[in-house]
Amino acid sequence: MPRTKKTVKTVEAKEQPKHATPGGKYFYAKGKRKTSVATIRLYKGTGIISINNKPINEFFNVKTLIGLVKSPLKLTGTDAKYDITIKTEGGGINSQAGAIRHALARALVEADPLNKHTIKVAGMLTRDPRSKERKKFGLKRARRAPQFSKR
Repeated sequence: MPRTKKTVKTVEAKEQPKHATPGGKYFYAKGKRKTSVATIRLYKGTGIISINNKPINEFFNVKTLIGLVKSPLKLTGTDAKYDITIKTEGGGINSQAGAIRHALARALVEADPLNKHTIKVAGMLTRDPRSKERKKFGLKRARRAPQFSKR
């Protein structure tokens, strides 16, 4: 069999756009929900939100969660006033979104104390105390008892 030349295609890797982190003075806050913790830095800017060095649309692919995160900004009318960098860890995406909302509400109060009344009335400054109940001994889960057998 005659040998044929192999053509080698070079595939250039697409460069991931580095999400530029803003610099300068910022307002800091921490929020919690279940086992999730979110830390926020609020910079003066144009409204760019990055979570764990990813744009918000890439991190949360569900529109309801994006709306939940942005709700303190919409409530105070500061959608395009701040650039926000967020670091979040623990829990699932729903509890991370709740932790981010809590932290963002706290950061907005720190940035402008006039926002406090509006955010507090909406209930965003209060940490959601609901979390998983611990398992009790003699039970299968927190409240689930072993199946009863009559005979």
